[in-house]
Amino acid sequence: MSISTVKFQRELNKDFNATLRLRVKEYFKQNNLSHHANLNMVIKSIFMFSFYLTPYILLISGMVTNPWMIYLMWIWMGVGMAGIGLSVMHDANHGAYSKNNWINNFLGISLNMIGGNSTVWKLQHNVLHHTYTNIDGMDEDITTIGLLRFTPHKKRYPIHRFQHIYAWFFYGIMTLYWISTKEFTQLVRYRDMGLTKRQGNFKKLMTELIIWKIVYYAYAFVLPMILLPVAWWMILLGFLSMHFICGVILGSVFQSAHVMPDVNFPLADEAGNMENHWAVHQLLTTTNFSPSSRFFSWFIGGLNYQIEHHLFPNICHVHYKNLSNIVKKTAEEYQLPYYSKKNFVSAVWNHIRMLRNLGRHDLVPVEVRAGS
Repeated sequence: MSISTVKFQRELNKDFNATLRLRVKEYFKQNNLSHHANLNMVIKSIFMFSFYLTPYILLISGMVTNPWMIYLMWIWMGVGMAGIGLSVMHDANHGAYSKNNWINNFLGISLNMIGGNSTVWKLQHNVLHHTYTNIDGMDEDITTIGLLRFTPHKKRYPIHRFQHIYAWFFYGIMTLYWISTKEFTQLVRYRDMGLTKRQGNFKKLMTELIIWKIVYYAYAFVLPMILLPVAWWMILLGFLSMHFICGVILGSVFQSAHVMPDVNFPLADEAGNMENHWAVHQLLTTTNFSPSSRFFSWFIGGLNYQIEHHLFPNICHVHYKNLSNIVKKTAEEYQLPYYSKKNFVSAVWNHIRMLRNLGRHDLVPVEVRAGS
């Protein structure tokens, strides 16, 4: 079934969607707020870029020469890389950072600076993941390598019994996969799906992808290899560790929002019709976590409020905490679920439980799906 044939209900629960959007609109109007970034967001953006670039400058300038300190700089960069991706690039590539598209595109290219590609990411994340969340064969966040089973609709193999243990290794190498082969195969696949027509000429897109990869490897790997006074294998170890740290952070945040015991994994019927309205679908397939931790929410770009993000991806994440009160209240009024875990540890633990049960059961048992 192609994405063009999948259709969400328009009439069912349309009152919930209309009421929610009216209340959010009134919130911004009454408080005289923009949907986009504020001064705090700008300051955070500067901090995140500085957090990533500072250890890099310390490395290539020769100010750090101790091997252990050099390795620490790579680890520092890995955290900074995740910070840019979660807190700046994500909003920009959703068009949520600024009402000025040029600013969004400029900051969105920060993904290219850390090894990814903003054009491919927008198609994979904005189009497929956000539209078809947790739908097998449509959402590429749950359609992954055969060693991982993220949905009960995939065939289960004996190796999956251990996926709750080894999945973290694959999360760790996730960004390494991005910077090597993944985005090339994605771009070809998206062309065949007809998703790249609005982005321009395919050859131009592929050329830009290649050029950005060369630029990234040149400054992030080759230049340190030339300038740093340590063995080549230490540079390679540092580079790989940087990406591993970043990958584990990203995997933990995103997968703990959708591959959880509470959420649904709905499928379209033979005619391509989904059971619910798109807005209700987002409630059923998404979980919030750690709503009380200001620092954690600050660092991960408000993505602990994944429900609000999925319902309003074009609104900057600095507003999600306040919007969450509106969304939760409206969902309760319409007797719809609003899933949330108390803290990040609880979210990760429940994600592990879900991986374990997906690896041991063809269909996830009711008592597991109802877990808190």
